[in-house]
Order: sequence, then structure tokens, then C-alpha cells
Amino acid sequence: MQNFIGLEDCDKTTKDALLNFSYFFAVGCFDEAFLAIKAIKSESVWQNMARMCVKTKRLDVAKICVGKMGHTYAARALKNAEHEPELETKVGILAIFLEMYDEAEELFKSCGRCDWVNKLHQSRGQWEKALEVAEKKDRIHLRDTFYNYANFLEREGEINSAIKFYEKSGTHHFEVPRMLFEDQRALEAYVQKSKDPEIHRWWAQYLESIDEMETALHYYKTAEDYLSLVRLYCYCNNLEKAAEIANETGNRAACFHLGRQFENQDNIKEAIHFFTQARAFTNAIRICKENNFEEQLMNLAMMAGTEEKADVAQYFQQQGQMNNAISLYHKSGNLEYAIELAFQEGEYDILQKIATELPPDADPQLLQRCAEFFIRRGKFDTAVNLFIMAKKYEEALNLCVENNVTINEELAEKFTLDKNDTDKKLRTYILEKIGESCMIQENYHLAAKKFTQAGDKIKAMKALLKSGDTERIIFFANVSRQREIYVMAANYLQTLDWRNTGDIIKHIITFYTKGKALDLLSSFYEAYAQDEIDEYQNYEKALDALTEAYKSFSKVPNSANSEKLENLKLKIETVKKFVDIRQLYESNPEDAVKQCRDLLHLDNIDAAVRKGDIYGFLIEHFCSHENYKVAYSILEQMQNTMPDVNLPYYIKVDNLKAIYKALDLKPNIQSNFLDSKKTDQDLSDNEEIEEEYQAVENRF
Repeated sequence: MQNFIGLEDCDKTTKDALLNFSYFFAVGCFDEAFLAIKAIKSESVWQNMARMCVKTKRLDVAKICVGKMGHTYAARALKNAEHEPELETKVGILAIFLEMYDEAEELFKSCGRCDWVNKLHQSRGQWEKALEVAEKKDRIHLRDTFYNYANFLEREGEINSAIKFYEKSGTHHFEVPRMLFEDQRALEAYVQKSKDPEIHRWWAQYLESIDEMETALHYYKTAEDYLSLVRLYCYCNNLEKAAEIANETGNRAACFHLGRQFENQDNIKEAIHFFTQARAFTNAIRICKENNFEEQLMNLAMMAGTEEKADVAQYFQQQGQMNNAISLYHKSGNLEYAIELAFQEGEYDILQKIATELPPDADPQLLQRCAEFFIRRGKFDTAVNLFIMAKKYEEALNLCVENNVTINEELAEKFTLDKNDTDKKLRTYILEKIGESCMIQENYHLAAKKFTQAGDKIKAMKALLKSGDTERIIFFANVSRQREIYVMAANYLQTLDWRNTGDIIKHIITFYTKGKALDLLSSFYEAYAQDEIDEYQNYEKALDALTEAYKSFSKVPNSANSEKLENLKLKIETVKKFVDIRQLYESNPEDAVKQCRDLLHLDNIDAAVRKGDIYGFLIEHFCSHENYKVAYSILEQMQNTMPDVNLPYYIKVDNLKAIYKALDLKPNIQSNFLDSKKTDQDLSDNEEIEEEYQAVENRF
């Protein structure tokens, strides 16, 4: 009960209230505890209650306690602390007014409010602790702490230390002169010792105010305050020195001040010079106009801003100097008026320079007028760009085609309207026209791109087919996924050396299949089969291809009774017979030869199996059995039925040599071996046969 000293002689009601308070407080029922002593009017009790509120962090009750105590400062501090986010900060502020400093410090530290710890130390005069906290944990208030400490030192009469901390706080430019103003010697010594330009400037201004001009000039110079130097020299009528400083330093404020001085003295040239140095072009231009310095006026206008350029352009226009006026209107950004003026005055050379800089939002009629001007001058590429800006796309495209202006990627993009443009039909129309123009110029890749953007993939594919870019054609067909495009791509691929070019065959089959062009796929399989027969005599592969051709064509609508289907079926049967005969030969040569002879008597055998291959097969058989007479008779039969036959194409050269050598015969070189259609290899084979024959003839 030591917190309630002074209540020994109170009445029983008060004592009961205190006992109830102590009990409830001990068991942690704080609301009941504070209600128990609500009626007590002793200030010491309420003060002790407020201290307990600090410990329990009950600000709501603390406000009542402070009110009962009549402690207005604490009440105002609590009200001002309401904006603080942390409860501990608010309680800590209350603790300061209740002189609970240790508790306040702990509360501030617990919520990380080092700024309040700093303030607490400052309020208690604990400057070493305050500085330590500011330097380590509260650097945002470091300069404030230095300044407050400097104020404290100044009040304590420690001037040198105060100067040091005023400098650290960055307030020495004002505070140190204020502090030392009564002690002129100390102030002058401080200024002389200091290297701070601001201090020197302040001291120079002070000296100027007491008419010590020479010393003031010295300190203005050390402060590098060139405006004040020039101003003071002008005040002392030393314009020559002022001009020297302004020219050396180029300080704009100093130059401007000097320019005003020369203008006031009617020294026009110097005034213009220094206004120009100060980039005060408006003043320089004004003086030039007043004194008709037109040559300088043009140079100044070119250096000045857009408003000044426009003003000078208007001046030149009034003076009738249209070339200068047009140039300045152009430079000021008023291109349309500059071009209009150039047309009016016939200044075509300058017009040619500036018309190309017209913005896209310029007057369409002016753009068209400029375009027509460039057409007359033969500058078609420039005219095209102007037509595009004027949205005269068809005229621009016609100009490209008629005058052979190359439509490159960059130019094509200028033609192309944005995807989000409201006029979709116009965008599509323009893209198609660009594509057509590119086709005329044989720029097929760009044409394909523009047709694609227009949504016409068929035309895009036709452009790619013209380009002959196989890789792009295959890619475009795959991404387009249109039946017509698949068929077009496959038809193109068939024109290539598809047998010896990568996966071309696979692409042809895939594209015809995806394009549902089964009749064309069937024809390709037929061509593939014929190629296997003609080039490689590979009837097995040919049979597989013909089978696929039959399967494909049988799926074509209304093809069940088709003549082509019947022909395919017959061809497959014939080829299969020949393949079976060649397989039979390995086990039963005699039967195979018999069937082969029968095969020669079939009608239209050449539609499926080449007679030359059948004759070659028979001759090979009889030569292998050295029955050269029969082999020769078959050879004669072959020559009779196939008058223009190239024998080495079907019959091995060794077999031909053997036949002619065995029967001592001379081959018919002219008709058989020197055929104009033979390959180099065929000629080589024929020459070898003839040489062998000559060797046999010489022996006899």
C-alpha cells in the first residue's frame, strides 16, 4: 500500500475502496479495480493510478486519471499522441510526463521508436546518449540533434563547440554569423578561417552594406559569386572588368546583368553579345529588331526557342525576306504554313527540303499538293510517302508500279493500317493492293505476307509458289490448314526432283491426303510407280505404289465403275505377274521363262511392264546358260518390236558382248548403240561393245 501514503486518516469507505482495488489489481481484474476507487478524490491516489496505467498500458483509464489530477500538459500530450501507431509509444509519452523515464525508455525501445528515445535523452539533457542514439539508430534526426545540441551549447556559453555542431547540422551559414554578430573580431576570424562559399558570400554582402567595396569584391571572388562581382563592378563603373569576368566565366546571370547595363548605355553590340551569352534570346532579338540588325537576327532566331523563331519569321515576312521567313517557320515547327508560303512565293528549293518533314496529321490537301510537286520533280519515292500520309493509298501504289518505286518491307508497313483500325474493309483492300503491286515487282515474299494479312491465303500461296521457296511453301501449307493450299503445295512439290530431295515425297502424300485430293494422290502414286520402273526397274516398289494408287482412287466418290480404276487394277495384276515370275525364277527357271514368254503376248503390256525389261530378263536367262542363239533370236525379236530401242538400257553389256562374240556377229551400231538420246554412260557402253567386236573380227 506504499502507493497510497497520505490516506491513513481516511474514512472507512475510502479504505474499503482501496482494499477492493488492491485485491482486484492483484488478481488481474483491472476494470473492477479502477471502478472500486472511482469515487476517491485524492490527487496522490490518482497520480499513483496513472503510474499503474503505464505499467498495465491502460490508456483509457490513464486519461481519466490525468483528468482527475488536473495535469493539462499530460492530457494535451496524450491527445497529440493519438496519431502514433504503436500503443507503447503513446504509453511512453505519458510516462515522460509522470517522470517515469526508465519505463518510458524501455517502452520506446520495445517498439523500435529510437526517435522518441532520442527526444527523451534530449529533454533530460543527456546529450551524449542522445548523440549516440542519433548516430547509430536515428540518423534521420541526426542533424536535428546536432542543431539542438548546438543551441544548448550556445546557451551554456560554449561558443567553439556550438560552432562545430552548427556546422555539423548544416545551419552554420545563418546561425554562426547570428551568434557571432556582436563579436566582430570573432566573426571576421571565423570567416577568414572558413572555406565555405556561402559564408564568404554572406560576409561580402555585409561588407558591401557598410561600403567596404574592395574587401567585398575579394570575398565575392572567393565565393565565386560572379553575378555579385559583375554587379558591384558595374556599380563602381568598371564595365571593362565586369565584361572580362562575364566573358571568362560565362555565368548567365552575370552576362544578363551586364547586357542590361550596356543596353542602358546604348552600347547595342555589347548588349546583344551578353544577352546572347546569357541565352536571353528574347532580349537580344528585341534589340536587333529595334536596330535592324537582320543578319544577327537570323542567327539569334536559329539559336532561340520555337516562339522566338516564329516571332522573327513573322518579322522577316513583313520585311519581304521570304526565304528567311520560310526557314524560320519550318524550324519553329509550323511546317504547313512554311510550305504554303513556299508555294505562294515559288521557293521550290526550300520547299523540297521541308516538305519531307510534314507530320502524318498534316492537312491531306497540302500533303497531296506536295506529292504532286515531287512527282513533277521526279522524286517518286518521296511522293509515295506523302500520298501515304494523306491516306491516298491507291495513288501511292499506282505510283510505285508505274514508276518502278521498290516496295520494300519498310514502305509496305507504312501502307498497312493498324489491326484495330475501324475501317476493316479499307485495310483489307489496301493489303491486297500492296500484295498485287509486289507481285508485279516480283517481290513474292512480301506479297505473300500482305496477302496473308489481308486474309487471302490462296493468293499468298500463289505468291510463294512464284518465289520457289520450298521451305516456306511447306511451312505455309502446314500452318494454313486449307484444302486448296494443301493441294497447291503438293502440286508444286511434284515439279521438283522429289525422289532425291529430302522428305518431299512424304510431304506430297501428306498434303494430298489432308487436302482430300485422293485422285491426285492416286496419280502421284502412279507417277512414283512409273519412276521406280523407268529409273530403277524396281517392280516390287512399283507394285506397292500402284496398290496405294488403287486404294486412294477407290475412295474417290463415284469411282467404283471408273475406267481409271479398272486400268489400275489391270496394271497391278500385270506388274504382280512379272514380280511373281521373277520370284519364281529362283525356284523354277523353266516355268518362269515360259510365263515370261506368255507375258509378251498380252495386249498393251507396255502400259504396265516394259517389254524391254521382259526381253532383258529372257536374254539374261539364256546368256547365263550360254544359249546364245536363242538369246540372239530374242534380241532380234526385241529389235523388231522395239525399233528404236537402246539395248544397253535393258540388257547387260557383258551379255551383249558375249552374244556377238559367240555368234561372230557385228552389232548394228548406227541404229542401236549411237542413239542420239543415249546418256553418256550408254555411249560408253556402246563403244565398249564395238571395240570388243573389232577385236573378234581382227582374229578372223
